[in-house]
Amino acid sequence: MDTPPMSLTCAQCARKLGDLVAQLPVNDIEETWKEVESTAQQLANGLRIRDGPDDNHTMLGKTLLPQNITTLLSSALNGALIPGASRTAPVFEILRVGANLCVEHDQNRGYLLEAGFPQAVVSLLEGYTDTIPEEPQMEMDPFPMSIAHLQIVKTAVGVLLNATLTYEPVRNRLISLEVAKTIFRLSTAFYPPAAWKRTTSNLNLPDAPLTDIPFDRITESWTIRAGLSSWAGRLISELQDDVHPLFSQDVLPYLVQSLIAFTPPLLAAPPSPHFAQPSQLRTTLLNTDFDLLSESCSHLESSALDVADVRLSLARGFTFPAEHHDIPCFSAMLDFSENGLEGGDISKKEKAFDDCKAAVIKAVVEVSGDERNLDLLWDDSDDAQPGGEFVSRMIDWIRAFVSGETPGNGRDDLVICATLSLGNITRGESHSTILLSQPHDIARLLSSDALLAPSTDIKLKHGVIGLLKHLAQSSSQMPSNRAALSAAGVIQLILKSGVWDDRSDFMLEIVQVNAIGAIKHLCNNSVDNACNFILEPVDSQDPPSTGLSQLLALVKRSDTVAIKSEGTRIIVNLIRSLWTNERRDELLGEEELQARQQKRVKAMDALLTPASAKHLILINEGVVTPSSTGSAPASTIASTSSEAMESPIVFSPTGASNKIPSVRHALDQLVVSLKSESTPAEVRTNICAFFGQISKRGTGDGLQRLKDATRPILEELVSVHGQSMLGSAAKKVLDMWMSE
Repeated sequence: MDTPPMSLTCAQCARKLGDLVAQLPVNDIEETWKEVESTAQQLANGLRIRDGPDDNHTMLGKTLLPQNITTLLSSALNGALIPGASRTAPVFEILRVGANLCVEHDQNRGYLLEAGFPQAVVSLLEGYTDTIPEEPQMEMDPFPMSIAHLQIVKTAVGVLLNATLTYEPVRNRLISLEVAKTIFRLSTAFYPPAAWKRTTSNLNLPDAPLTDIPFDRITESWTIRAGLSSWAGRLISELQDDVHPLFSQDVLPYLVQSLIAFTPPLLAAPPSPHFAQPSQLRTTLLNTDFDLLSESCSHLESSALDVADVRLSLARGFTFPAEHHDIPCFSAMLDFSENGLEGGDISKKEKAFDDCKAAVIKAVVEVSGDERNLDLLWDDSDDAQPGGEFVSRMIDWIRAFVSGETPGNGRDDLVICATLSLGNITRGESHSTILLSQPHDIARLLSSDALLAPSTDIKLKHGVIGLLKHLAQSSSQMPSNRAALSAAGVIQLILKSGVWDDRSDFMLEIVQVNAIGAIKHLCNNSVDNACNFILEPVDSQDPPSTGLSQLLALVKRSDTVAIKSEGTRIIVNLIRSLWTNERRDELLGEEELQARQQKRVKAMDALLTPASAKHLILINEGVVTPSSTGSAPASTIASTSSEAMESPIVFSPTGASNKIPSVRHALDQLVVSLKSESTPAEVRTNICAFFGQISKRGTGDGLQRLKDATRPILEELVSVHGQSMLGSAAKKVLDMWMSE
């Protein structure tokens, strides 16, 4: 007589399962599977004990147990997608054996992997995936499933979780099988976020009313479903890394389900009668919902950062709803960012909810930053909504913040998202013109003190000033755009914002460089802006300072080539504007012209003081005014950029010529910079290019002095640096002189 199953040790249970495996080919009957069930159940219970006198885990892992439970799992299915009703209990216990065998035991994890047990579990889960609807719904109801099958799915996920923790071989195999998508689809189908609040369907059987089952069965079903969701989230987190993106665009309709659930109107909907009163289960379900939201937001952020097709799909779905089976994924992200969690009780998790919104906002910015999405997010087809729905919504976010009575306590995160996104998709004069024109009138919005006050958060300044730089770039080709930005007082507002202050040097350098870029473009070919930048004191400074003094102080203390280089370009553009002949297409009266000229000369005087003059030849630009012979003084501007290469020689107004720095002073500074090994190679290359420009335009003694002073240095650069960028630039100048 066989030993009763309840008296078997773990080793005896394992041997018994081996015997049952051998019997299956000729004895595949119900009695056999009942023995499998009872024996596996006792073994699984025994393996839950880890600190007993016998190390059963290590001992059994070395036996044929991993192969036997793999065989039993396959035989129980017998080719079906999921086990039949008579096989659910044995399958459940077999999975428990596998899950408990590999808990905190890498050696057994390896044995199970060699036996193919995790792979068989994945196939089982894929079978369950084939039973759920292929296309997600906007408001998903929990997929009906019996308690027995729910237990199998949950335990199968537990097997994979236990086998994966800290064990790379199983983890890598699961990643190769793309199990994350399978797990997420199943988890969302069986536990749609917040569906417990509204569902009236039967959780166990399709097309049966909820009233047909007692509440204790409802409680059991939701408890299992919530546990399944929790384990699925942990498994997906274990599989995630920086190398292998877990999700493709196919998962997006499932990822946004949590966002939809936490956004009105679903968020504000009252719970079903079963959960109207507080209970332990309701608390569990609420916490499960939040965990799902947090995980979904994190996955959306990482997918938008790492997977180009996800970014493209989100933008495409914004225009073409069929992309995501009519689930508006990108709109759901925008809705959640703006209105999510409103009307819900979030007092205990406010910081965590803020993190969720921050993750989604980062994803939105990433989508807008993909060049392929420009034509999808910017839409010129509707004259009533210039720029399209996305552009209008971003501007609405800015407008709502600016018009609020207490903007400091408002949603600055939405403004950060809006300004960064608009900066990403604003390309060329036409886009800038649309934003600066009615009905958007974005220059007026961005000139609000709430956006550029000294106390404004640096992240908000980064977005606003970056967008202003993009808008200002169009000003050279579209004077009306520059006029709109100038009328809004953009230059003074940037200067008042404190991004160039000595106290602000801890800020991100990108913000300072963007501020330089915006002002550089606005001061190009604009006498008024140049004069205001040079002469007008900044009210918020103590003591008052001008834009020029702020810029020179920043360039002096900065060690960043970009700040020095771009800062110099502002000075270059100031000189262009002030030294260029007056435009004659402006309708100004004689008195206005005289007043402007006086202001212009005053600005030139300020620009040419000793404190400023040494900055006229900064690292990446050169300004030389030849003429010791009494001819009309001139200012020559050159660099390797196409903008500077095409710049004509322009003449200075009468009255300022006697204060323009001499050629000798400028040449000395250039020679020192060219000769010094501490000067960056790209800067020395630009100096060589500048000498080439002078050679094309200069004549006489001044040019000969330049050749005499620099020829030995250039020859040494050619000898030392050869065919490099710097060596080639030096050789080009020498070759030019040889051909003259």
